[in-house]
Amino acid sequence: KMSDFNVFVYGTLKSGEPNHNWFAKGGGHYKLLCNAQTMEKYPLIIATEYNIPFLLYSPGVGNYVKGEVYEVDKSVLENLDILEDHPDFYERELHTVKNLDGGDGNITVWIYFIKNFKSELLKQPMYDCYSNNGDHGLKYVIRYTQSKTVNVRRVEQYMIKIIFT
Repeated sequence: KMSDFNVFVYGTLKSGEPNHNWFAKGGGHYKLLCNAQTMEKYPLIIATEYNIPFLLYSPGVGNYVKGEVYEVDKSVLENLDILEDHPDFYERELHTVKNLDGGDGNITVWIYFIKNFKSELLKQPMYDCYSNNGDHGLKYVIRYTQSKTVNVRRVEQYMIKIIFT
């Protein structure tokens, strides 16, 4: 549908990963279109005490990053923006990715990037494909649990952002 958006996800939003359920929040439309890979290299790192995968906007550094492309409606995109704290933390941008399933070659997608970060983060190990169960052993810490108050979440967001600024 023309009213839908394509989003490339590379971390905890992928199928089988800890935040995949965010697609279903609010009952909007979402559908897996294909596996894909970025056309440029980017640093995909795992950082903070919460072991969050971050895609740093530093084109040409790191790896071609593999992920999944989802077709989503406006309500799902708005929910993903909440999770990613767009535009205050992650910034969502249109880029072209390569369809790895042999379909229509290239596809234009929204990708969530971190634009403002300390250069020392580029010394971290960089991945081409994220899995919470990967060899890195860095298990993602679920933060957005219903039991937590808004103030606790704000403190957590601050603790995450502090390594970038």
